Amino acid sequence: MSDLTYARLVENLAKLRMNNILPRLDAILSESAKDELNFVQFLDRLVSEEFAARRHKGVTMGIKIAHFPAVKTLEEFDFKFQPSVDARLIRELATGRFVANAENVLIFGPPGVGKSHLAIALGRAVIEAGHAVQFITATALLAALARAESDGKLDERLTALCKGKLLIVDELGYLPFEKRSAHLFFQLVAKRYEKCSLLITSNKLPAHWGEVFGDDVLAAAILDRLMHHSHSVTIKGESYRLKLKRKAGLLGDAQGAP
Repeated sequence: MSDLTYARLVENLAKLRMNNILPRLDAILSESAKDELNFVQFLDRLVSEEFAARRHKGVTMGIKIAHFPAVKTLEEFDFKFQPSVDARLIRELATGRFVANAENVLIFGPPGVGKSHLAIALGRAVIEAGHAVQFITATALLAALARAESDGKLDERLTALCKGKLLIVDELGYLPFEKRSAHLFFQLVAKRYEKCSLLITSNKLPAHWGEVFGDDVLAAAILDRLMHHSHSVTIKGESYRLKLKRKAGLLGDAQGAP
């Protein structure tokens, strides 16, 4: 390859904004020559490396935008410790098809059983599948909606919360909603209904959501929309945190012995 041809290749790659492979161009050319690739194979390697780099950057940015509180993956989730969790369903959800179909996911269980872990891990998997994700706790969500309403920007805030294909609302039910907050949450659910997905974790089963929202009728309306197109996961196992404390000898036995 002449110097002029090489310079034109670099210039055209830059114009096409294939900037990820430019630092690797010499190495790719050398490897392709060594492997005796034909023109189609060389182009395939060139484009594949650019695509892989863009995808990696996109996933990294998506995770940053999602504002996950911790790094959690499905590989780290102990399905043997929580046998009530349908591992096959979780792996199906990790494909992101439920998001493409605007379906919801509801994860129920007592504190410490891994609800947030699954929510974050599924959120990461959905990002890797190419969808935008937002993560927020129920407390922070309600505070944001109340503040937006007070500032006369509720519609703007609701629109922003509907931009991501998946909105994860963590820890619903730990604190009861005030009546106005419950209505604001209903507006969010209604706005996303059949358009984009919600993933909600809760320590309260649906039968007790009337207590959470302080209104059985409103709770029924919310559940009706959430569960119309949905997948439910109920975890009935022991708390991971209690398990670790017991392993460390910080808890006594069942009789309270030291």
